[in-house]
Amino acid sequence: MSHVPETPVALLHGVGLDAGMWQPVRDALKRDSVALDLPGHGQQPALTAPTSLAELAEDVLARLPQQSHLVGFSLGALIAQYIARFHPDRVATLTCVNSVCRRTEEESRAVMARLASAEDDFPATVEASIDRWYTGTSVPESVVEATRRTLAGNDIGSFVHAYRVFATGDAIIGPELGSISVPTLAVTGELDPGSTPDMTHRLTEAIPGAKSLVVPGARHMLPVQDADVLAGAINDFIQESEGERT
Repeated sequence: MSHVPETPVALLHGVGLDAGMWQPVRDALKRDSVALDLPGHGQQPALTAPTSLAELAEDVLARLPQQSHLVGFSLGALIAQYIARFHPDRVATLTCVNSVCRRTEEESRAVMARLASAEDDFPATVEASIDRWYTGTSVPESVVEATRRTLAGNDIGSFVHAYRVFATGDAIIGPELGSISVPTLAVTGELDPGSTPDMTHRLTEAIPGAKSLVVPGARHMLPVQDADVLAGAINDFIQESEGERT
């Protein structure tokens, strides 16, 4: 009897980070997984010109497994939604982690102000991100410092190009969410000030049959702060989805 390889989990990170942020989740998943650097991040070449959500998605799609349980965090979640919408044959399940969704005018103004800050004072943007993501958590200082080094190591122009897609991409994919047909889970932290529980509920209302989970006490860096909880949720969702298909 031949062995059928399991469908891998593919993990997409957020703006200014890299594939390494997923290591705690990959360890906890205990299943085949791959984490990709987004365009302009990690080992990928810097972005030298404005780009779009579609262009980022096409670049990622070319490096993804033929089919995967697709997990996206923050900007990675917007890219994952785009892939699930326009290339559903490549996506077994979709998990959106700390994802924005259909920002209000006030939420859009806030993220555009952060974009302007990144252009004007990048070091201040790094510190503001660290504060938003980690203040009040029990994440070890060594881990916080590692995130700070990753953020500070970005090519500023490349970061700004990617952040602009993050700031505007929800308006691009928002009208398409109702056409996503793959099993979907939306997860965020109770205390995430940018990718809020309200946004997670908007996602589940917009995507047919989507399920939601709000993790108590978690902020934006849920994959780092509560890797075991997130990995457990992903595993449970995959197993449930596979059960529904058998």
